[in-house]
Amino acid sequence: MIDQYLWGSVSRISPEAPVPVVRLERESFRLGGAGNVVSNLVSLGARGIPAGVRGDDRYGELVETFCRDAGIPTEALVPAAGRPTTVKTRVIAHNQQVVRVDREVDGPLEADVAGRLAEKSLASLARVQGLVVSDYDKGGLSADLLAALLPDAARRRLPIVVDPKTRLLRHFRPATVVTPNSREAMEATGIPARADEDFEAVGRRLLEILDCPYVLITRGERGMLLLKKDGASLTIPATAREVFDVTGAGDTVTATLALALAAGATMEEAALLSNRAAGVVVGKVGTATLTVQELLEAVGS
Repeated sequence: MIDQYLWGSVSRISPEAPVPVVRLERESFRLGGAGNVVSNLVSLGARGIPAGVRGDDRYGELVETFCRDAGIPTEALVPAAGRPTTVKTRVIAHNQQVVRVDREVDGPLEADVAGRLAEKSLASLARVQGLVVSDYDKGGLSADLLAALLPDAARRRLPIVVDPKTRLLRHFRPATVVTPNSREAMEATGIPARADEDFEAVGRRLLEILDCPYVLITRGERGMLLLKKDGASLTIPATAREVFDVTGAGDTVTATLALALAAGATMEEAALLSNRAAGVVVGKVGTATLTVQELLEAVGS
């Protein structure tokens, strides 16, 4: 998807309705969604192969352009005729988001498009050291695709990192670690949680549902909770000094976690690194990426 930003300032309220009038000053575009995961991987020095669907339109061409400019291969991006590229337009005034407008079609893919996506995704597994499944629930992922992709990745002994939505949650198996946020974790388990100890029960239930070794629940300003199957949990406090924008923070966590695991880190080390990474990007406005230097400085602080 594409993240579009309309940057401006506000000096008055509209006489037509009780809403601010934003005077537009500039416009910018970035790779969004799973594309932001790839951008974070590349910014940290990795090579990423995005597999997904884009519209056969000008925004889809912009996705391809951004990838080519960053040296990201595009052979696994499948154009879908008649299906628009998802675009999220955010209006930002004085570093605050005023409104977001989404343009998208999120129904299931046409059979031929789904078949080409599965073929290209499976072919890419032979070239990688890890697999990230970034689910934005826009129709690109399906139970059939996951049933083909995840067992093959597991047979290759690749670390499999899943950033889930709840609709397909029970199909994210096998996986190495699944990283829901607190709301997604509660929705998936049906267990309400308010206190820290409540999330322990939520995480344990997720481990049962998914039958995976690890679950990492991201909790915003409350940090993270890493749970190990048949093992102890680890509470990781948040590290952000200032929070300007949480847009894309989950993508940074996913990318950092996957890259650390592919490089040989333990799950605990990878989770601690990803928590530090999230603390950096929430201090930026807009869809943000992280550099190696920023991560080193965050770890050393």
